[in-house]
Amino acid sequence: MPGADEVPPMREFSPTMRVDVLVSDWRASLDPELSSEAKERELYGRAWDAYRDGDFGFGLWCWHEVDRLTNSLNGNVREVTRVLGPGRYFGFSQRRAVAQAVPIERIYRPRKGDMSTPRTDAFVLPLYQVLTVYLVQADRGDAKAKALLEIALGELEDRRRADPFLRHFETFRGILARTNAPAAADSPPPAAPVAAEPPPRVPQRRSRTPGSG
Repeated sequence: MPGADEVPPMREFSPTMRVDVLVSDWRASLDPELSSEAKERELYGRAWDAYRDGDFGFGLWCWHEVDRLTNSLNGNVREVTRVLGPGRYFGFSQRRAVAQAVPIERIYRPRKGDMSTPRTDAFVLPLYQVLTVYLVQADRGDAKAKALLEIALGELEDRRRADPFLRHFETFRGILARTNAPAAADSPPPAAPVAAEPPPRVPQRRSRTPGSG
């Protein structure tokens, strides 16, 4: 099994419905005597192990769970790590790899007023994860993902204040931009501009005034 900081090779990508059913079964089997933090740790640990075995569907679940806890704990990453256990934080590399693997044609995005239910093979994601998927795949040159990203970003301004998870997308976008940018320290400093020499001064002739000698 790969180390905690590495992205495991994808073996399968379970759709949301399968992940939700299994997580629900695991939650029901937890010892009711456990503390709330112990239950969080146990449940996340099972999903984390499934992700480390190569099921990226559970990676999506771990990703959102980390952000949910981060919001609940006022952004304190140290506390999130304490609750989940060391080496289990779902970081930038994992998010990028999972987002890259999501089949965008199977993302369930109901339109306003749409009463349909997602198919059993669909991926039902919150907006900030959808934006991250589009961003990562657009960054790799996918024209469809780029177009979908531009459309989805239109919702961002209206929903930023109401959706506390959107800041996680914006954090990811900032890290991705810094990752793609060339290292400024490796570039030589620009040469100082050479000041132009002033033109030679031409003496001016004094004009004679009437009556002067």
